[in-house]
Amino acid sequence: MAGRGGLLMLENFIGGKFLPCSSYLDSYDPSTGEVYCHVPNSGEEEVEAAVEAARAAFPGWSSRSPQERSQVLQRLADLLEQSLEELAQAESKDQGKTITLARTVDIPRAVQNFRFFASSTLHHTSECTQMDHLGCLHYTVRAPVGIAALISPWNLPLYLLTWKIAPAIAAGNTVIAKPSELTSVTAWMMCRLLEKAGVPPGVVNVVFGTGPRVGEALVSHPDVPLISFTGSQPTAERITQLSAPHCKKLSLELGGKNPAIVFEDANLDECIPTTVRSSFANQGEICLCTSRIFVQKSIYSEFLKRFVEATRMWKVGIPSDPSADMGALISKAHLEKLPVLLCQLRKLMYKVGDILAVSQLVNVRLCILLSSSPSTSTQTAASDLQKFYYVSGQKLHQESSPGRGPNSVW
Repeated sequence: MAGRGGLLMLENFIGGKFLPCSSYLDSYDPSTGEVYCHVPNSGEEEVEAAVEAARAAFPGWSSRSPQERSQVLQRLADLLEQSLEELAQAESKDQGKTITLARTVDIPRAVQNFRFFASSTLHHTSECTQMDHLGCLHYTVRAPVGIAALISPWNLPLYLLTWKIAPAIAAGNTVIAKPSELTSVTAWMMCRLLEKAGVPPGVVNVVFGTGPRVGEALVSHPDVPLISFTGSQPTAERITQLSAPHCKKLSLELGGKNPAIVFEDANLDECIPTTVRSSFANQGEICLCTSRIFVQKSIYSEFLKRFVEATRMWKVGIPSDPSADMGALISKAHLEKLPVLLCQLRKLMYKVGDILAVSQLVNVRLCILLSSSPSTSTQTAASDLQKFYYVSGQKLHQESSPGRGPNSVW
């Protein structure tokens, strides 16, 4: 809906209704740094309302057959697919990813998440073990648990949110989702499709806001037995602390440091483009992105030369440009981490090679840091491997979001 100054103003989705909030957060277009949307700054009151709605919806939804729930998920997948272009445009603008990536990966995968679990829920089987000598049977029955708190990140907003919602409701649970306050628009757009898909009120609730206000209230609520979180390890540690007194079931998907290892028998014609893509896709903002590359010494020089040449071909530009390979970093706070990383890298390396400016369009800069010699620890661990690092960034003018400061684990 239109809000102050004609900007988009989101509302929480609780009990099948869109509800306004008493306060709002500014949301920025990552490619310009300009405010373009207002996101509810929800808190305990909104979380409590969502818990009540999810609790009321649970008996009816959990008692439906797998076939009935599957049909609802399939209808929601159809509606998302029909809105693919609209959702892709919104995801690109809200997150800073290229429109091409949003069209070909993010939104199609969100659709497939619902299709996959709509199918898989029809094929769950119980387990039974017969013990003849004792005259007894051991069997396992799968049953819905209750309300699931789903906390998703900003890098693949609708993709990862639906990866949580789909299995939870397919199994008969009800959910309260908290998307990242940095990328909330496509979650709100999905809510507009739920009634038409046949999702009963209260089965899917979406409460927008920050981690310290919404996230903490959700994970510490005694009537929310399930928690699924994707994000950083410090936040996961905080969630574990808050949920421990209630012995909640946790699913914590955290970050990784992913090495690519290239040996001398590798086919570089295939290896180079794959490694470039695995390093820089989605501006490198994927937990599975390559963050370290180890290359066998005998092919190091050739690999380095060809890797740089291939990286030069990548176009950094406006996210809405279909020909762009990389868009904008998510926030000013994300950008401000980069000088710190550069400083740390210089301390780790004996000698830092060239810093290559690959492109500088729309205030976006992509750099590759090349190390001509590995650190001592690396030499000890793998004497015949060479190593180099990369980092990418974008200059913005936006303010950091509340709760995202240096002292906040959220």
